[in-house]
Amino acid sequence: MDTTYEAAFDTAYYGHGTPAERWERARLFFDARDYAAAARVLTGLVEEVPEQTGPRLLLARSYYHSAQLRRAEDELRIIVERDPVEHYARLMLGRTLERQGRHEEAGTHLRIASALAGDFPEI
Repeated sequence: MDTTYEAAFDTAYYGHGTPAERWERARLFFDARDYAAAARVLTGLVEEVPEQTGPRLLLARSYYHSAQLRRAEDELRIIVERDPVEHYARLMLGRTLERQGRHEEAGTHLRIASALAGDFPEI
C-alpha cells in the first residue's frame, strides 16, 4: 500500500461519521484496548471540538496506554490549563510524568489531584 493511499484510508475510516458516531467509535476502540486506533479517531474529533474536555481526556488516556507519553502530557496540560480543578486530568498528568521518570514534577500534580478528590491524610 502506498503512503498516499494509507493516509486517505486513515482519514476516510477514522474520520467518517458525525462527531457523536466518531466519539462512540473511539470509545469502542478504547474499550477493546486498541488505544492507537482510538487516538486516530479522537485526534480529528479534538481538532473539530477543541473546547470539549471529554474527547481530549480520552485522547490523552489513549496516548498514555499506547505509551505515547509526550502526546498524553501535551493533551493533559491543555486540559489542566483550561480547568485547573479537573482532578482526573491532574491525576493522569502526574502518572504520565511518573512514567517519564519526572517524579518531582509528578508529585505536585498527584498531590493536587488528591486534594481535589478530597483525599486528605489523617492527622
